[in-house]
Amino acid sequence: MSARLDSAQPYVLGLFRIVIGLLFAVHGAASLFGVLGGAAGTGGTVEAGTWPGWYAAVIQLVAGGLVLLGLGTRGAALIASGSMAYAYFDVHQRLALWPIQNGGELSALFCWSFLLLVFTGSGAFGLDRLLARRPAPDEAKAAEQAPVAV
Repeated sequence: MSARLDSAQPYVLGLFRIVIGLLFAVHGAASLFGVLGGAAGTGGTVEAGTWPGWYAAVIQLVAGGLVLLGLGTRGAALIASGSMAYAYFDVHQRLALWPIQNGGELSALFCWSFLLLVFTGSGAFGLDRLLARRPAPDEAKAAEQAPVAV
């Protein structure tokens, strides 16, 4: 049973990355563009340049999109995790000690989910893996010019 589950790990990790990236990007899109209920469910948007809301929404949209695609996953996930740690400790922790009391469950879950992706990478289905398989242009030319033994 363990061997079968282990063989599926890259695919499940890839699906986890896609879902987490999509959910994070949707938060950013809602805050920036007023879609899907808008900022904080009010239908509005976050005013451009306001600290920290607008910057958080940009990070959510961009980092979430990159994680969703599996492109620069580790770097994007590190930035996303840090932004959620900031959100938790600066916004939520002031209200109460525990996440269930201060409304910070989502920030904590996103923070730890992205931190996991920093250490595991993109898993299957990521553009990182496709780009890593392609040879660099100089390597491709060298392979074409190499003599072939018969």
